[in-house]
Parts: sequence; C-alpha cells; structure tokens
Amino acid sequence: MPFIKIYIHLVFSTLNRKPLLNSPELRIKVWKHIKENAAEKGIFLEMVNGCSDHCHCLISLSSNQNIEKVVQLIKGESSFWINKNNLTTEKFNWQDEYFAVSVSESMIDHVRNYIKNQEKHHVQKSFSEEYLEFMEK
Repeated sequence: MPFIKIYIHLVFSTLNRKPLLNSPELRIKVWKHIKENAAEKGIFLEMVNGCSDHCHCLISLSSNQNIEKVVQLIKGESSFWINKNNLTTEKFNWQDEYFAVSVSESMIDHVRNYIKNQEKHHVQKSFSEEYLEFMEK
C-alpha cells in the first residue's frame, strides 16, 4: 500500500469576484457543506475558509486523485448546492480558474493559520492583492 502525503493549498473565487457569500452565517454553512461533501467523495479536505468572494482549502491528495478532478468535484457540487437551496440573491457560480500550490510539511501549520484567519487577513489586504502576491512567490 503506497504512502502518499501531498498537501495542496487551493484558492478559488466567485464568478467575477462578486461578494455573494456576504454573511458569516452563509459562509459557515457553505464551508461546512463543502467539507462534508468532500468527505463523502473521498477527498481529504483538512481546512476550508474564506470571505465573501473566495474560498481557501487545504487538501491532501490520495494516489488516485488529481488536482483538476478534486477541484471540479468541490466547486461543481458546491455551486449546484448553493443554487438548489437558493442561498444567494442571484445565480451562484465559482470562477473557472483556481490557484493551487503544493505545501511542504514544514509549512502546514502556517497555511492552516492563514486559512483559519481569512476574515482578519482581508481587513488589511484585498483578494486581488493577495492573489498577485501568491503569483509572485
């Protein structure tokens, strides 16, 4: 049996970065659903959090998973669920693009804290600024 430990920091935004996840209660509900759905699909999603216009996930890939398929399952099902339950005032979609980087084991705690503190972090820095910073690194 193979031993695989590949952590990925995944970030994706709402279509056109519309702030449709505009209340803490709604975000908690959506993040909880994303985590539960991922578990049902055999995706190890350790953390999920975000703001009104984007989502951060810390996932670990297994031997039979690839990033593209995992992202498709997470984003596709969650947008379907949000729309089915009329959780937003207009039709909800995630943007097609996403950001995914590997995370070394020595940085896992740092990434966990970063994801956990999204609300505080974005008081100081916009998603656009954050994204550009990720791309430069």
